[in-house]
Amino acid sequence: MNHVMLDIETIGKGSNAAIISIGAVFFCPDTNKVGAEFHTVIDPASAAFFGEMDASTIKWWMQQDDEARALFNRDDAVKLKVGLDEFYEWVSQIENVKDRIIWGNGATFDNVILANAYRSARMKQPWAYFNDRDVRTIVALGRELLNFDPKKDMPFEGVKHDALDDARHQAKYVNAIYQALKNNGVAA
Repeated sequence: MNHVMLDIETIGKGSNAAIISIGAVFFCPDTNKVGAEFHTVIDPASAAFFGEMDASTIKWWMQQDDEARALFNRDDAVKLKVGLDEFYEWVSQIENVKDRIIWGNGATFDNVILANAYRSARMKQPWAYFNDRDVRTIVALGRELLNFDPKKDMPFEGVKHDALDDARHQAKYVNAIYQALKNNGVAA
């Protein structure tokens, strides 16, 4: 598997938002399989040192479920550089950097913010820029070409706004759309 579904949680909205959690799963849209998982929680103080926060995002987090907000009180939170290094090592299971296809939810969100965090921390980004993929684009194709919207129709399992649970869900519905496109518009 060389596709990686990435999801991050942040305390900002811009391209340099402070990252407080990174979740990812390996997946293969050609076979509809999901594989190994990655999850790390970043200490908010370290996240804010390297990234930008905004009041509206903090307010939004305060309105989320207790399970989602528990992210801010984790004893296992690590410094941003440690979390970035852990992700680098995990994604390096795909040996050739040019083979790593990284999916994020939004052309200007997950992948861009994580890439900027690597740059801010003066660390090497663990994927080639030309292998960025956008979940929102494939969801739009599913809706427009197939009248198929698994993002809304597939039940969510886990805690919404938990980076790993979100990544799992996104991989599941990207796989479903891909399979439907591959099968000439027939949902699997």
